[in-house]
Amino acid sequence: MAIQRMDNVGIVVDDMDAAVAFFVELGMELEGRTEVSGPVADQCTGLDGVHCEIAMLRTPDGHSRLELAKYRSPTATRTEPRNQPHNILGTHRVMFAVDDLDHTVTRLRPHGAELLGDIARFEDSYLLCYVRGPEGIIVGLAEELK
Repeated sequence: MAIQRMDNVGIVVDDMDAAVAFFVELGMELEGRTEVSGPVADQCTGLDGVHCEIAMLRTPDGHSRLELAKYRSPTATRTEPRNQPHNILGTHRVMFAVDDLDHTVTRLRPHGAELLGDIARFEDSYLLCYVRGPEGIIVGLAEELK
């Protein structure tokens, strides 16, 4: 049996409000926030005593979602170094198509976004960059050139 769709990408954060503000500024829409706990949460995650705050955001087209999770218990663990380079095994990044890359980066800077390198031009097709957002999350941005 084949999968039906990719439902969402999950990212564990420490500062939920800052992470939500960053992705809302990027253009995502907050669907809602809730808390989960109990036997189903424990069973699903393989952890004991889960109490987790969840925020679900969706892209404007409604096709993609991002689930942010803040663990109240058990306490989330942090890997070091915190701001790992892009080529570390298991490092995740989320890529978004944007209509104006320069403007998007400018809007995200007050929310802590830092370019990992520079804005790059791929042939006559795309402008591309990676920014580091809250919690060290690497976010890819791509503007299609017309």
